[in-house]
Amino acid sequence: MQAAAVLECPSEGQRYLEAAKAQKVWGMASAIDIYDCNPETIRDADEIRRFVVELCDLIEMKRFGETQVVHFGESEVVAGYSMTQLIETSLISAHFANLTNTTYLDVFSCKPYDPELVRDFAQQFFGGRRCVLQVTLRH
Repeated sequence: MQAAAVLECPSEGQRYLEAAKAQKVWGMASAIDIYDCNPETIRDADEIRRFVVELCDLIEMKRFGETQVVHFGESEVVAGYSMTQLIETSLISAHFANLTNTTYLDVFSCKPYDPELVRDFAQQFFGGRRCVLQVTLRH
C-alpha cells in the first residue's frame, strides 16, 4: 500500500508574501493589534528596543539609525511608550497603551515579508492573549 502524499498548504502570511512579489507591489503594510499584553514588557523601553532588533533580524530588515522609544500621553487613555524604527525599506512603529495593555504595531516595507510571522513573534514577545492582523498591499 502506498502512503498518501502530505501537501502543505501555505499560510495566509505566505500567500500575502507571494502576492506581493507576484504583483510587484510598491510595499506592504501590516497593522497588528495585540490585546492583554504583559504589562511589564510593554512598559520597559529596553525590552521594546530588544523586540525591534529581534524582529528586524527575523524578517531580514536592516535597521537605519537607533530605535526611538518615548513615553508620553497626558490622558490615561493614550499614555504609554511609542516606538519608531526606520528600516532601509521604510518604517516599523508601535504604540503601547498602558490602560488596556494593548500593543498597536505597524510594519511598512517595500521589501515583502510574512505578516503572520511578524504577528506570531510580536504576540509571543509581548505575551498577548489575542490579536488582530490587517494587511494592505500598496500599489
